Amino acid sequence: MSSSQTGDGMFDFVNQYFDHAARWSDHPQGLLEQIKACNSVYRFSFPFRNDDGTIEVIRAWRVEHSHHKLPTKGGIRYASHVDEEEVKALAALMTYKCAIVDVPYGGAKGAVQIDPKQYSVEQLERITRRYTHELVKKNFIGPGIDVPAPDYGTGEREMAWIVDTYMALHPGSLDGVGCVTGKPVTQGGVRGRREATGRGLYFAVREAASFADDMKALGLPPGLEGKRVVVQGLGNVGYHVAKFCHEGGARVIGLAEYEGAIMNTAGLDPDAVVAHRKATGSLLGFPGATDIPHSADALELDCDILIPAALENVLTGGNAARVKARIIVEGANGPTTPEAEAVFRDRGIMVIPDLYANAGGVTVSYFEWLKNLSHVRFGRMNKRLEERDEASFVQALESLTGKKLSDEQKRTLVHGASEEDIVNSGLEETMIVAYHAIRDALKRNPKLGDLRAAAFLTAIDKIAMAYKELGVFP
Repeated sequence: MSSSQTGDGMFDFVNQYFDHAARWSDHPQGLLEQIKACNSVYRFSFPFRNDDGTIEVIRAWRVEHSHHKLPTKGGIRYASHVDEEEVKALAALMTYKCAIVDVPYGGAKGAVQIDPKQYSVEQLERITRRYTHELVKKNFIGPGIDVPAPDYGTGEREMAWIVDTYMALHPGSLDGVGCVTGKPVTQGGVRGRREATGRGLYFAVREAASFADDMKALGLPPGLEGKRVVVQGLGNVGYHVAKFCHEGGARVIGLAEYEGAIMNTAGLDPDAVVAHRKATGSLLGFPGATDIPHSADALELDCDILIPAALENVLTGGNAARVKARIIVEGANGPTTPEAEAVFRDRGIMVIPDLYANAGGVTVSYFEWLKNLSHVRFGRMNKRLEERDEASFVQALESLTGKKLSDEQKRTLVHGASEEDIVNSGLEETMIVAYHAIRDALKRNPKLGDLRAAAFLTAIDKIAMAYKELGVFP
């Protein structure tokens, strides 16, 4: 994928969406330009010695889009096709995403221009640690400055290397472990972070489907039960949203990956499909499913809900007219081009936009950061107290009614909240409140046209308020 397909186009698309929504605001132009501009761009290169002794030069970036709140926050992407404009676009999306879900960060993003599949684990560790050194050198990382997280091509392992390197360079730093999120639980991570983006997508589409009037306008009954779902991408995000939709009563009829796609109108079990792919190396050939040789064709399957959770720019002016879904939930960043958006708007298709829908990751990253700064696991101080109180209530209930509850019933009722329970509850609350804010903005101003414009306007208003409270603008 060329940079013209990713970076240049994507940053232009983000700014087009921003400008469209900004037309409906009453903020001065200077303030709007400040919100839209990237504050800091750090581009650098460093030499890397390969195992055969040859030297290659690796390009990398860290972009801090907005300092209206600190620290800034955003993932680190490892990809051969990444470029500066793409990183700027992703950093801008992070600014608006954090504002929508009321996470007190400015937006940022980082990238290293490599294909991680072409490097050994030892080589990736050396690259990651060198990248971290560069960020430390220029003060582009720190628990109160800029807090990276995983993104495409990175994960818990890379975050563990980053925090270890940061702590080696900042010995005795009390809050140093909060310099990055998405870490393994044993290294200061939080339970529920791995599933957070997919779970957040599930909460988003479940909440959207709960409004009977909105579903009636789409020709669908309210609720997720029985709705036909197609998911493109079976990585961490795609797998978890498919799993949660399946468990929530939806019928996952299609799953797609780079090698192709499969379909079964009776429904697919995501866990069974993942196990098959792990055993055979491919989705194709899954028992009972129909093979679809070209992954992109899955986007055009007859379904109720389409969830592109893999690549950007997969829904374009070229295929938008053939998309049959009534609801599109953007799991990936930037999967829909403005041309496709216009087609979907004209056809009355609901698009739940990326800057809201996939905000589960940054929301739970915020919880992890809070855990790191407080130096205590969620639930540690109140779990047993809650269970004692609930046990007392059960005893009183049995005494008043004269009926004894079974051990299973008691276990269900007497349950103190664990860290994962608290994290998932906080994520659910965040996604529900944010969706209502976006939907209400669209209801107040139907001329916005769609949820994406409403989401951008919601973010613009919140960021503008922050600047005004700082006294930067009247």
